[in-house]
Parts: sequence; structure tokens; C-alpha cells
Amino acid sequence: MILSSILSFFGCKKEKSEVDLEIEKVLNSVDDWKNRKIHKVLTKEILDSIPDDELEQSVFDNIYEIIGDDYENELSNIQKLTNGQQGFWSTWIIEGEVNNGGFNQFYFNSSGQYAKMAEIGFKTIGAEKYAKLTSRANNIYAENKERLAEFDDGTMESFSESYKDNPLNKLDDEFYELGDIESISDLRIKYIREHIKEFTTE
Repeated sequence: MILSSILSFFGCKKEKSEVDLEIEKVLNSVDDWKNRKIHKVLTKEILDSIPDDELEQSVFDNIYEIIGDDYENELSNIQKLTNGQQGFWSTWIIEGEVNNGGFNQFYFNSSGQYAKMAEIGFKTIGAEKYAKLTSRANNIYAENKERLAEFDDGTMESFSESYKDNPLNKLDDEFYELGDIESISDLRIKYIREHIKEFTTE
């Protein structure tokens, strides 16, 4: 007790716990993300200088700069881009949605407008297994579209109900398992590196 008081008096700091260090790490990564450099223009030189672990975010940010926040015309604006940019964007969107809430969430949200583009996009980047899975998902959704539309009343309760007996659910695990076989991220990065011209916006 006395030793503790003396150490405290002289300003000795208690070592950070593992939890504190993890929290600090997360906060720092959030700050880094918020303060990241966004390239309104991408040149070959800039793309070559961006490390792999920052490449996808840089390309995503650049495409977002191009299309802006015109959400009503988002799909048509994306369709004006190169095949590589369309493939990148659509596979990024579907991957994020499925990992967050499954194929059901992907189609439920406006992201579903990229369903066919994502199927083609996976083929573009060489993710054939993902392309075939997305094709199956697109077919299942088309067959169940009317029934699932009944849950689209803008409430979370209906959205939650839409998962019950939903044939898309079984495809979610297949999507996650494919991640153990091949990385979509690695394939996108490889494609960008090998097709730089499709991502330059000079």
C-alpha cells in the first residue's frame, strides 16, 4: 500500500492492459482511415506508389469521387466506367453486404442493383467460384423476388422476418467458405496491378 502510494506520487504509470492496447489500436486505425489521402485523380505513378494494403480503398475512394453522391443515377454512372472499375466496385459492394448480412441484405438494399454486374465482375477479376455462386443467388432471388418484396415496408421487423425460410440463406455459408479458398481482395489487387490503365483517371 505504501509502495503503491510512493510510486503514484512520483508519477509512475501503470502498464496498459492488452484490452487498452487493442482499443488504442482500433482508435488509431479509425483515425488513420478518416485522415487517409483521397485521390481525385489516379495516375499510373500514383497507383504504383500505393501499397497493396491501401490499394482497394484508394480505388474505391477514387470511383466515389467520380460518381459523387448522385444516388438516383449511381448505377448508370458506374456503367459509364471501365470494365475493371465496374468489376471492382460491384464485387466490393456485394462482398461487404454479404459479409455483413448475407445475400438477403444485398438484394434488400439498393446494392442489389449491382447483382448482374457483380456476377460479371467476379469473372473479370478471375473469381470464377464467386461468379457461379452469385449467378445461383441471382436466379434464386429472381424466383423469390415477389415473395421477398412483401417484407419491404421500411421496418426492421419486416427485414428480420425476410430471413425466415429464405432460400438465399444457404448460400451465405458457401460464400464465407470460399473465403478460405481464395481471397477476393487478393484477386482485385492482382487485377488492378495487371490492368493499371483501367483504373487511371487522368
